[in-house]
Amino acid sequence: MVKAADRAKNPARSSVWLEKRAARSGGGPAGLDRDRIVAASIRMLDEEGLSKLSMRKLATELGVTAMSLYWYVDTKDDILEYAMDSVYGEIDLAAVDAAADWRDRIRLLALDYRRMLVRHAWMSPSAGQYLNIGPNAIAVGQKIHDTVAETGLSLDRRPSAMSAVFQFVYGYGTIESQFGRRAAEAGMSQDEFYVDSVNAFRDDPDLTEQVEGLKEILDERTSHDSLSVIWDRDFGYALDVLIAGIEVMVAREAEAPDGTRK
Repeated sequence: MVKAADRAKNPARSSVWLEKRAARSGGGPAGLDRDRIVAASIRMLDEEGLSKLSMRKLATELGVTAMSLYWYVDTKDDILEYAMDSVYGEIDLAAVDAAADWRDRIRLLALDYRRMLVRHAWMSPSAGQYLNIGPNAIAVGQKIHDTVAETGLSLDRRPSAMSAVFQFVYGYGTIESQFGRRAAEAGMSQDEFYVDSVNAFRDDPDLTEQVEGLKEILDERTSHDSLSVIWDRDFGYALDVLIAGIEVMVAREAEAPDGTRK
């Protein structure tokens, strides 16, 4: 069994996907397998968040003893890594392949990635703690790489373009998902929570001067019937800006004499 303390000694090499787990002797508990464990863990994570997941609670959810889980996983970290890779599988790579060109492929990848982060609010804080090298995560990463390669950017510029687009998506999806979580915890819809928050800001007498300079943009943003309209509009336009930026950089590379690219 892999101990959490052992992983902490060498985090760069710590992943359930790198460990050679010894097979358990005999048979596992009837009706239990890794897929069922992962599916239950995702349901719990979606409903209750990262802090509430435990081997004991997961076993109760599955109607088994906590020790039964150890036939299939060594630690809670294992479960989280399997859960993370499972939700990477929600990104529709077949639809990406069917898209007309690299621009549409980037849009589809970005939109599916954002939706995945919003559906699973626990995903963002988890992604930075693990290597993300499961089969689904690698397939998504490969598709992103292949799509950016189609732009015509030189090899050394592609990682920067990938970062510009998909770190933006990660940040945007994280903020959107955490806002939704806060609204739910407050027992409010996102629209109610947003309007209440903006009004609290506007009505605070100590912030009058700051609010005055933001009045125009606040009026614009609260003029929409639904916060989801704002989320979608801002995301779509920002993504268009990034794609346009890639097009500009591709053209700049093509026009620059060899050796003078900056």
